Amino acid sequence: MIDLFELYFYEDCPYQDESAELLKLEGRGKMRIISRESGICACAGDLADYYERKGLKIRNYLRDGKAFEPEDSVLEAEGDIKLLFRFWRVSQTFLTIMCAIATETASMVSAGRKANPDFIIATSRKTHPGSRVFELKAVRAGGGDIHRNSLSDSIQISQNHLEVAGELGKLRAMKKIEIEPRTRDEAFKYVGMSDIMLLDHLSPKELQELGPELKKLNPKLELAVGGIKASMIPEYAPFVDIIVISAPYYANPLDFTTKIERI
Repeated sequence: MIDLFELYFYEDCPYQDESAELLKLEGRGKMRIISRESGICACAGDLADYYERKGLKIRNYLRDGKAFEPEDSVLEAEGDIKLLFRFWRVSQTFLTIMCAIATETASMVSAGRKANPDFIIATSRKTHPGSRVFELKAVRAGGGDIHRNSLSDSIQISQNHLEVAGELGKLRAMKKIEIEPRTRDEAFKYVGMSDIMLLDHLSPKELQELGPELKKLNPKLELAVGGIKASMIPEYAPFVDIIVISAPYYANPLDFTTKIERI
């Protein structure tokens, strides 16, 4: 399996740290990655595990889902000072992104559950290349779930599939079957073979009217909606079981800083 942190740090320092070499930095140091704003932590433990494999000592880190405030340390480490300088910037950037995803997810979950305590925020496959494993963990740290990890873990028959495959016959599978109908008529035609029905781009009023009719025909059906803005989650949450959204992946990175000292 690819060690993604090896890739991240190699990209930033493929040979040697020219600044550290010029200054002839030697000895031991300590590093603190500190937040300048409130948020929810994600993936600091993954980074801590990598640090320890490289011989650094972890003094403290926040667990996934842990809330933090301005001036709180998200991760603290000590060891070879050259290594700390090499890891500093990539580590800070990584955590600002992952914690932002967790924080944004938590905000969306909170907004929607005021209207529907049982609904699920589920993020899509639209992760950044090379970051999926961490971005999915960050979503879960924020209280969300994953719509699809990959093409290999679930079945979703999209509008494009329907366009190419034509009329669906009887479908049987070990995994849940999710269908995205192109029309209202298709929704009623395929409701019996759907475990989940993705009703993209419908208004809350349309979902309020259509949802109960579909669930009457298939009481086990779960209704999902996608293609909506995050600001509209409270409007949609009362009428669906799942809101599929990609927005958490594109949250603005949080504001962190890093302090390194000699010990």
